Amino acid sequence: MKIDFKERTPQLIALIGVLLIVTVVLIGFLVTRNSQMKEMQEQFVIDKQELEDEYEAISLQYEGFKFSVQNDSLLYRLQNEQAKVLRLQEELRMTKATDRAEIKRLTDELSTLRRILRSYIQQIDSLNTLNNELRAENEQITDRYNRTSRTLQQVSQEKEQLSEKVSLAAQLVATNINAKAVNDRGREQSRLSRSTQFVVNFTIARNITTEPGERTVYVRILTPDGTVLSKSPNDKFPYENSEILYSMKRIVEYGGEEIPVTMYWDIEEFLMPGTFKADIFADGHHIGSHSFLMED
Repeated sequence: MKIDFKERTPQLIALIGVLLIVTVVLIGFLVTRNSQMKEMQEQFVIDKQELEDEYEAISLQYEGFKFSVQNDSLLYRLQNEQAKVLRLQEELRMTKATDRAEIKRLTDELSTLRRILRSYIQQIDSLNTLNNELRAENEQITDRYNRTSRTLQQVSQEKEQLSEKVSLAAQLVATNINAKAVNDRGREQSRLSRSTQFVVNFTIARNITTEPGERTVYVRILTPDGTVLSKSPNDKFPYENSEILYSMKRIVEYGGEEIPVTMYWDIEEFLMPGTFKADIFADGHHIGSHSFLMED
């Protein structure tokens, strides 16, 4: 039996057409499938990179806390959390982008880390608020302390000034001062060759503000060359943080009213003519002076 190919030609053409269509469809499906797989792989890589970026952002936030958190206990806990983040970062780095189960686990871990981070941020904000309040309160206390110190200093200065005024008011004053030389008969002389004594007399003025009681009054007689007449090098009294020589001294009972005082110096040394000076001291103060001229 012979096959009539002429009669079968339309059928063959139809069969070939169907096969071509199936082949084209299959090729199209495979191409689309490969394209989708490639896109999925690229998306997996992108997702992993985004996840790595988020882990890095959290790690940097924990790193920044080292410079702003002063509480040691809280800082220790933050460092532990940062160590956990770094460990998960390393796990993510070693995970393939296509390992969806591991990627999902690390994504869930990231959500947990975010919640923990938010709680720490709230604690830090609360501590910062408290620190700011304490700092403001400390500034107020410091300001009050400084104002009080200035007030106390001012009061102390005023008290010191008042004390100085009282001290000055209570200071004895010598008035009616006279110094001269006399001979054996007590007559005033102008020549040293005829003189046997220097006589210094004065009045301690009335002062009711000073404390009554005994007072030691000192007189220093200075020669024209500035030498202090003194019977002994041990005849000294305190004055302005030092010890200085005196010529004569006398203890008087002072009750606030004026009293006359007279002191005598026996001339036993050779003296040069010129201007002599008598300085009077009491209670550590210089209370008067008088100069007088003597001839040879």
